[in-house]
Amino acid sequence: MALNNYRARVNSCLGAHLSQNSALSENMRYSVLARGKRFRPILTYTTASVFGMDLAQADSCACAVELIHIYSLIHDDLPAMDDDDMRHNQPANHTRFGEGQAILAGDALQALAFDVLTKNDSIDPQIRVNLVHQLSRAAFAMAEGQSIDLSIVSKNVEIELLYSMHRKKTGALLQCAVMLGASLYPKLSREDELILDSFSQDIGLAYQVQDDVLDVSTPDAVLGKRQNSDAEKGKPTFPSLLGMDESTKIYQSLYEKASERILQLSVDESPLRELTEKLMSRTF
Repeated sequence: MALNNYRARVNSCLGAHLSQNSALSENMRYSVLARGKRFRPILTYTTASVFGMDLAQADSCACAVELIHIYSLIHDDLPAMDDDDMRHNQPANHTRFGEGQAILAGDALQALAFDVLTKNDSIDPQIRVNLVHQLSRAAFAMAEGQSIDLSIVSKNVEIELLYSMHRKKTGALLQCAVMLGASLYPKLSREDELILDSFSQDIGLAYQVQDDVLDVSTPDAVLGKRQNSDAEKGKPTFPSLLGMDESTKIYQSLYEKASERILQLSVDESPLRELTEKLMSRTF
């Protein structure tokens, strides 16, 4: 199965990029190799594959986007941020190593992501510049989204603000994962680029709405973190504003819209469509 192959591939590549000789090695590896879902690198590999790209070129993109994701999780879990003590069914990085070391591990992973992305000599230099630009914009948007998230705790907000926040906090990096894979293809048409941009925006937002629903409905052991953690912190969520049923309809509709959109691609979109269906039916 392609998804399992992609997951195994990125796990192997991530392990190779993580030095065992650094003072931060242990806590970086602790979080990166903690059996995450790897949805972002899987999106990158799948998108690259539908354009017939060599996966050896996609490896650095897949690793870079996952390293940015892991750095964000380490920082989000900190007491000054979301204050979560569990991640992937194990103690959060700061719980295991202390807050200072967790901050440094996250900082190092962010730097490593760009190092990995820039040193893949199999990718044309101009394409690499574009890839770095896309990843840096997504990382910046993610930080903006987290800032908004922190500013609205225990406040009444309009649903449009929630949409805007999550398009940045979660959606931007998922969107980037798709576009990194597509951008490897030197002959990517403007039409296909726009289709994938729309597709990736929809699945990025759908993923977060779905996360909000799963946070309420799924036990800790399946989620890999504390159930109802957002509600307990007074965070506005889609279920708290719209209810579970309406929130479920929203994310399902977004996934369906995304699947319909990629039917217009100039290449065989079926691997992306099948992945979208798997995302829609995920339970954690």
